[in-house]
Amino acid sequence: MALIVYYVVFMVIGDVADYFIGLVVEHVWPGATQASLIVFLTLYFLFLWVSWVLAVWMTKPEVPARARPEPHDVSMMRKRSRPQRRR
Repeated sequence: MALIVYYVVFMVIGDVADYFIGLVVEHVWPGATQASLIVFLTLYFLFLWVSWVLAVWMTKPEVPARARPEPHDVSMMRKRSRPQRRR
């Protein structure tokens, strides 16, 4: 549930930023309405991805210290043995 809440919050922030950046582009280049549309759509889809990445990062569960393998713990490492060649 927290993942969805974070995602929606980040998307709302991103959509507001998209809108205002699109307005700025439209005021800087008043004759080029397609420029603001291209900027808005590009930023919109960028914020879809960024919002998802941030939401997953914010809700990532912590790994307990006991579950982490110790560097000297050999039992967690598997050694592969090479198959012997037939002569």
